[in-house]
Amino acid sequence: MRYLPLTAEDRAAMRAKIGISNVDQLFAAVPKDKLLAALPDLPKHRSELEVEREMNALARVNLDAGSRPFFIGAGAYRHHVPASVDHLIQRSEFLTSYTPYQPEITQGTLQVLFEFQTQVANLLGMDVANASMYDGSTGTAEAVLMAHRVTRRKKAVVSGGLHPQYRDVVATLSHHGGSVVTALPADPRGSEDIIAAIDGDTSCVVVQYPSFYGHIRDLSDIAAAAHAKGALLIVAVTEVVALGAIKSPGEMGADIVAAEGQSIGNGLNFGGPYVGLFACRSKHVRQMPGRLCGETVDAEGKRGFVLTLSTREQHIRREKATSNICTNSGLCALAFSIHMTLLGEAGLRKLASVNHANAVQLADMLAAVPGVEVLNATFFNEFTVRIPGDAADVIERLADKGVLGGVPVSRLEPDKPDLANLIVIASTEINAPDDRAAFAKALEEVLA
Repeated sequence: MRYLPLTAEDRAAMRAKIGISNVDQLFAAVPKDKLLAALPDLPKHRSELEVEREMNALARVNLDAGSRPFFIGAGAYRHHVPASVDHLIQRSEFLTSYTPYQPEITQGTLQVLFEFQTQVANLLGMDVANASMYDGSTGTAEAVLMAHRVTRRKKAVVSGGLHPQYRDVVATLSHHGGSVVTALPADPRGSEDIIAAIDGDTSCVVVQYPSFYGHIRDLSDIAAAAHAKGALLIVAVTEVVALGAIKSPGEMGADIVAAEGQSIGNGLNFGGPYVGLFACRSKHVRQMPGRLCGETVDAEGKRGFVLTLSTREQHIRREKATSNICTNSGLCALAFSIHMTLLGEAGLRKLASVNHANAVQLADMLAAVPGVEVLNATFFNEFTVRIPGDAADVIERLADKGVLGGVPVSRLEPDKPDLANLIVIASTEINAPDDRAAFAKALEEVLA
């Protein structure tokens, strides 16, 4: 341990200062069943070459998303990202720029973030957007905390159509913030009555659009019911390409929108890093987490950009910060902005149209497979099917046949056996007709 800068005496002094006798006490909040009883059975050291060989062997066990018909979604989507996006984000003025603490020498970064905010606000149909969050799930949780500050209440009503992992992130932050989360039962058929759960103590209602199960509904009635009780409507969006085809959340009365921007400009990347989109109404802007880039003029009257609002704890006193988010997903936001610029409105609408058409064709093909029931009356590029038997087992057998056939709901809801026969399936523009035919054929063989 010769590379550690602290001596045993240094560490003892630090433990004494914070009032603990051993390092294990730092992890007292971690459930006991999540802690390792002993060190993992790994070699103490290997050469760099040996480690590379080992990691490459592990990587070869995976099925690459681009090597098989791919229908996995549930919050992370495989879309085509033009090569020009990767080329542009690697330009040195973008790649090396990070947090714009000194606006006078980071005008390029600030301008990119300003344009990003404009695109996000337009896409989500909202007044103002910030310069990105970590991802959609943490953005949704931050939206709930923001709603609590605005309404001075502490209860969130969460739709059963919200992504289970988003729900869990909301619950985690709410637990440590001393607030209450009322999570409605899972809603695979899109028939829940969320309005009935809103009462006078409700701070906000959290609804996913389209839902985790793929359903699309007009949120105007939920917005009106929430506002009548003094609550805010928070809309979470995991698939932003959908907004090229359906109404924006802002058009239906959303007060805060938290979205995952991965679908535009960013690959799957094994689940991250991603980019959280966050927007709200102008009247709530001072409670918005993160930071906001604004436009101004310099002493000579020339156009310039500044950090208009930075309410995070790095800029102001911790107790006054609206969030403890310490950075933004700058490079991922840049990739989003470049891809969105290349698409334009017409391109986004065409991309959305292709996605929807592919998904409709796939849904029709799968519905024709004996024993398969498509649960959605409405959907964009993602829908849910009910199959006979265990969905997780079927997905494994489909993978053996070379088809990555979706996400079994039981993978995200392991404690709900009534959902064990459901699969959430996504079909984007990358799926060719042969891919869809291979999926339908493989599913029919597996279920036979």
